[in-house]
Amino acid sequence: MQVKYLNRIPYFELDFEAIRSRGPGGQHVNRTNSAVVLRWRPAESSAFSEHEKYLLLQRLPLTDAKELMIRSEQFRSQEQNKSACLHKMAALLEKAFFVPKKRIKTKPTRSSQRKRVDQKAHHGEIKKGRKKIDHD
Repeated sequence: MQVKYLNRIPYFELDFEAIRSRGPGGQHVNRTNSAVVLRWRPAESSAFSEHEKYLLLQRLPLTDAKELMIRSEQFRSQEQNKSACLHKMAALLEKAFFVPKKRIKTKPTRSSQRKRVDQKAHHGEIKKGRKKIDHD
C-alpha cells in the first residue's frame, strides 16, 4: 500500500484517542484502552491544496463535524491499532484521489463483426435442429 498522501499530513493534525475495545476478550478488554480512534479535519489541513481539499470533502466519509473518524480495535495492542488506523486512512486517501483513466471509444473490427454474425447464424442453426419434425 502506498502512503504518499499520508506522508504529507503533519502528525500534529492527527488526533488519536485510546478507548475501551468492544467484543470478546475477557478481563483484558475490560481493563485496557487498546482500541484507537483517529480523527482528522481535512478542511483545516495545511498539507493539501484547495482543489485537493475539495476532493477530500466530497469523497471521504466525513462526520457531521466535517472530520474523518477511523476506529480500529482488531488488535490487543494500542500501537498495532494505531498503525491499523493509519493504514485505513492511507487507503481512504488513495481512493479519494483516484482518477479513472478516460475510456477511448473503439469500433469493432470487421473480422470481429463477421465472427459475431457467424456465431449468431450457427446458434440459430443449432436451435432449428431442435424443432420437432412433422411426418404428415
